[in-house]
Amino acid sequence: MTLSLAAAFCWLVVANLRAMFPSKDHHWRFAYGMMGIGVPILMGVFVQNGLWVAMICLAMAAWIMRWPVVYLWRWIKGRFV
Repeated sequence: MTLSLAAAFCWLVVANLRAMFPSKDHHWRFAYGMMGIGVPILMGVFVQNGLWVAMICLAMAAWIMRWPVVYLWRWIKGRFV
């Protein structure tokens, strides 16, 4: 297992553990931080393991951080429709 893949799995575990506890801002500050950390990790996964493994990691991250993805989709849809 490469270092970037191990970092991606650690990122997934930390995001899941943090999501279990309540937050006053509904985890948005944490989500911004995790997105900032997750992008370089995902690029490392792509470089070291290839496109398909990076796509699987991206899908797992989107599954955990689904509300930012939903709001991004709504924003894109609003811009083009």
